[in-house]
Amino acid sequence: MEKIKVGVVGVGHIGINHARIYSELPDCQLVAILDANIHAAKKAAAKYGAKACSSLEEFSQFIEAATVATPTESHHVVGSYLLSQGKHLLIEKPLADTTERAQELAAIAAKHHAILQVGHVERFNPALEALEEQLKNPRFLEVTRISPYPNRSIDIGVVLDLMIHDLEIVLHLVRSAVVSIDPVGIAVLSRGEDIANVRIHFENGCVANLTASRISRDKVRKIRIFQEDAYLSLDYQKQNGYMLRLNGKEIKKQRVKVIKGEPLQRELAAFIDCARTGLKPRVTGHEAAVALELALRITKQIQEQAATRQSVKSDE
Repeated sequence: MEKIKVGVVGVGHIGINHARIYSELPDCQLVAILDANIHAAKKAAAKYGAKACSSLEEFSQFIEAATVATPTESHHVVGSYLLSQGKHLLIEKPLADTTERAQELAAIAAKHHAILQVGHVERFNPALEALEEQLKNPRFLEVTRISPYPNRSIDIGVVLDLMIHDLEIVLHLVRSAVVSIDPVGIAVLSRGEDIANVRIHFENGCVANLTASRISRDKVRKIRIFQEDAYLSLDYQKQNGYMLRLNGKEIKKQRVKVIKGEPLQRELAAFIDCARTGLKPRVTGHEAAVALELALRITKQIQEQAATRQSVKSDE
């Protein structure tokens, strides 16, 4: 079976890991690297046996599929060019900087029969897969994602940087229309919010409470789900969890079986499989656009709150 020729656009903190894994996967061959920093491109290309390219046009000639791990504002320009050339893409989240551009990328992919997968890597976490096997009609979700300050992705707030992972997951698990949102957030070290919380009410009565912070000494990624017959708690980072279920008059605790694995490796392997077979990705452009729209709604309300606070402060 001939290997799919794959490349990476953007070999910063995230993209370099994509290059590493592509170089290790058996079904693809890493052939090209493109980065605005030509020295970074040459270094990554030399390390993983690929060619460092100097333009999108040159890059496109060598590849059949690629990861786009550039800053968010460039996703649309890079993605639309490569998709229009019929190249299969995995674009890191958020898919674009506006809902309209995200939807346009999805439309271009469909027009040119190209796979568009979006890098919501947590969907490939074995802990989430284990949770879904136990899930029945969730009624309340509590999601926490906190981490140290990243010194990257600070062009966007924590909602688009971190919380968007959980927004996409919650939308996937609840599968109901959003009725209302109640967000709060504050900036600490960045122009955008560094800490945020939102309570989301869904049409089916489910409620989700999400917290994201990138101002912490610790790293926590947990989801807790209450449903009519059980309580489920999972740790994405440790890839373990447990379930409490009522058995007669007794509450019994049982571990959730998780077969551990590297989520990014699983994500990229699935992308290559979709590129080879034409199967629908786990997170499509359309699904990512819906999560992005919700994230942007939350961000906008937080920004409006900040502007109001500033106005009141100026009037004092």
